[in-house]
Amino acid sequence: MNKTSLSLLARLSETAGSDSWNRFVELYAPLVRGWLRSYKVTGADVDDLVQDVLTVVSQELPKFKHNEQTGAFRNWLRKILVNRLRNYWRARDHRPTATGGSGMLQQLNQLEDESSELSRIWNEQHDRDVIAKLIELVRPKFQAKTWEAFHRQMFDGQSPDQVAAELGMPLGSVYMARHRVLNALRREAAGLVDSL
Repeated sequence: MNKTSLSLLARLSETAGSDSWNRFVELYAPLVRGWLRSYKVTGADVDDLVQDVLTVVSQELPKFKHNEQTGAFRNWLRKILVNRLRNYWRARDHRPTATGGSGMLQQLNQLEDESSELSRIWNEQHDRDVIAKLIELVRPKFQAKTWEAFHRQMFDGQSPDQVAAELGMPLGSVYMARHRVLNALRREAAGLVDSL
């Protein structure tokens, strides 16, 4: 497991707590749904496959060993998604053509290959989507001024001095706001994204 024992992955592995599972579903169902749609899964099949992927994750997570490699969980999840998609297309004996004319199974093979461009895109989208959702989930834990100081530094590129002056905060409080929010995000993201 990663260094932070309170990470979501650790909580999911150690307990069957519904709060942890609900948090996981909040973070990952939209990502999985988006990738399924990009592979031309439509309608109720999307919801069924999202449920299928999450069920496999739930069943297999206790066996998952984070190997301290960057993106280990993300790669593991991607492989589950690829396998579920393969099963889906095989069960329908239907092989749609992917964008650009290549076969869908060929694209799935590329997605499974950790060194492919498609995997790189998956990794970037995974991290972007999970971080955005984590920000949404962590934000209510902080006072508005603390969040504003963090946001202005991290997203607006303002200097701590500028934030302190504009918000009427001591400079030390501006630094502390950034530190506290980043630590909360890192705790939640431990094992899920490459860097934060």
